[in-house]
Amino acid sequence: MNTVEFHHGTSDKLAYACRLLRKAYRTGARLVVTGDAATLKALDRQLWVFDDQEFVPHVLATPGQDVPTRLHDTPVWLAPHGADAPPAPGERSILVNLGPEMPDHPERYQRLFEIVSSAPHDRQLGRQRWKRYEALGLHIQPHEVKT
Repeated sequence: MNTVEFHHGTSDKLAYACRLLRKAYRTGARLVVTGDAATLKALDRQLWVFDDQEFVPHVLATPGQDVPTRLHDTPVWLAPHGADAPPAPGERSILVNLGPEMPDHPERYQRLFEIVSSAPHDRQLGRQRWKRYEALGLHIQPHEVKT
């Protein structure tokens, strides 16, 4: 069964995403992070500096540019929303959504993490996505973030 986990109430989505990605990387997971291009560019920068003792291998896939083949095995793939975004190669069973939109074909992933901040507008968009996931028959699990 496909599961959508809503992690809601975070004060800093990118810092939370960095911790979540580090945890997933430590377990050997291969995943995709999606959102708008500006958010993913900021996440790319933050992944380089958030922990000076550890590195989370990742690739920022830029629309219209090919990612070199030698980087295809990178476990964390940052890919913006949109049809022109390069698809993540290989088996990716986890999707993390940082964007305001519901990702295309969420049912393809075994697990989908929605990170929703405590900002009113972001919470409202999160509620809309929740209803759309329910309409698709996906199992939803809420997780309140206590920071």
